[in-house]
Amino acid sequence: MRIHSISTGHVRVHASQVHGRGRALRRLNVLRDREWTPPLPIHAWAIEHPEGLILVDTGEVHEASDPRHYPMSNPYLRRAIRFDVTVGDEIDRQLIRRGLSAEHVRWVVLTHLHTDHAGGLRHFPHAEIVVARDELAAARGVAGRLRGYLPHHLPGWFSPRAIAFSGEPMSDFSGSHALTEAGDVVLVPTPGHTHGHLSVLVRRADQPTLVLAGDASYTERLMLDGVVDGVAVDQRAAHDTLLRLQRHTRRRPTIYLPAHDPDAAERYRLAQVVPS
Repeated sequence: MRIHSISTGHVRVHASQVHGRGRALRRLNVLRDREWTPPLPIHAWAIEHPEGLILVDTGEVHEASDPRHYPMSNPYLRRAIRFDVTVGDEIDRQLIRRGLSAEHVRWVVLTHLHTDHAGGLRHFPHAEIVVARDELAAARGVAGRLRGYLPHHLPGWFSPRAIAFSGEPMSDFSGSHALTEAGDVVLVPTPGHTHGHLSVLVRRADQPTLVLAGDASYTERLMLDGVVDGVAVDQRAAHDTLLRLQRHTRRRPTIYLPAHDPDAAERYRLAQVVPS
């Protein structure tokens, strides 16, 4: 396997989103916050696999740099997040720079359906889209919009394969779903940030396991410290997920790669994985 780290632009959020504050009204605290993070990467990962090209998350699209791209009914996206994404940052252009093509992607795995992870779906009408069943249910309809999803921004052809993690519990996770027949790319449930959040384990002979962790935490340090973010829909589930990730990283060599960790690409490179 050859694995590519891809940054599809940057995002700034309120500091209390990355490191949740308070036990109650955490989301309201995010909206009230006036402190901004530095620009954070919006990572996606491309896996050149013998069974086909796999993409984990799609990043955002350039229109997101204008807050008017989002509905007025969503104060979070209008007021508490700032994207810096150009046309050249979008995932289709990024794949081309690496000698790959959106048309050749077999699977697009979405860690969850927030717009900075699913916004670039429009580039993959011929790929099989894979998402957790609970995540798909949470994002639908009016209820989905109230939870912060943008179902009306999804492509009209969007008809993903919804998975339920019916495979055997893997390592420290409650279930699993093998994406590849070889069983070396496995999806595991990591709920909390969203109801159906998943992470992707990439297992390679004689090398550390990669955990492509989406927004299970914003950085490796926050995972190791057990810090739940400020917008998690289920704080208890999020904390349990962090404990499971901690156990996993203690028990076996692991490279932990969240989507917005500024150090993720360098940590990946220093671990002597083939860089992009």
